[in-house]
Amino acid sequence: MSHFSRLTDIVTCNLSSILAEADDPSTTLEEIIDEMRAGVESARRSVKTAAANEVRIHEEVEELSNQSTYWQDMARQHIQEKRDDKARLALMRRGEVEDLIAGIKQQHVSAKSTLHHLTTTLHALEARLADATRRRTAVSGKGEVSPATSTSAEGHVSDSLESAHEEREQQIEDELAALKRELGA
Repeated sequence: MSHFSRLTDIVTCNLSSILAEADDPSTTLEEIIDEMRAGVESARRSVKTAAANEVRIHEEVEELSNQSTYWQDMARQHIQEKRDDKARLALMRRGEVEDLIAGIKQQHVSAKSTLHHLTTTLHALEARLADATRRRTAVSGKGEVSPATSTSAEGHVSDSLESAHEEREQQIEDELAALKRELGA
């Protein structure tokens, strides 16, 4: 008989109540301990996967940061060579990489939060298992979001995208001018 449908049920259960209602507390406790052990093993696997994901995302941010630096350096080089068109393209690529970094950093924050949550849950499960094991010794001794459908909403989204595009172009021009000033070109 399964006593728990979720891992959180193990953490929040009241062992005293479960055992008080059981016909055979010793057998019930053995079943509970077996389920708890399986839950702890499952939680350990989840923590291991979450930790690997967090590391992978962190490494991806590092790699993209290196790419951003590369494109910045390429823009400088092209400016020194008086190739503004290529410098502009390099700055566009750097901007794209920076946008990607911003999105992935949000994923990284989420991955760290998930890892922390799963680790906390694992520790709680381990504590509950330890409690159940101590009790066994004592017992043995005794015996949605709705989509926008209006045309005006679609127009607003289109206007926002156009505005963002223009803002990005202006940002690139500003960065190009700043690099030129920095390099005396």
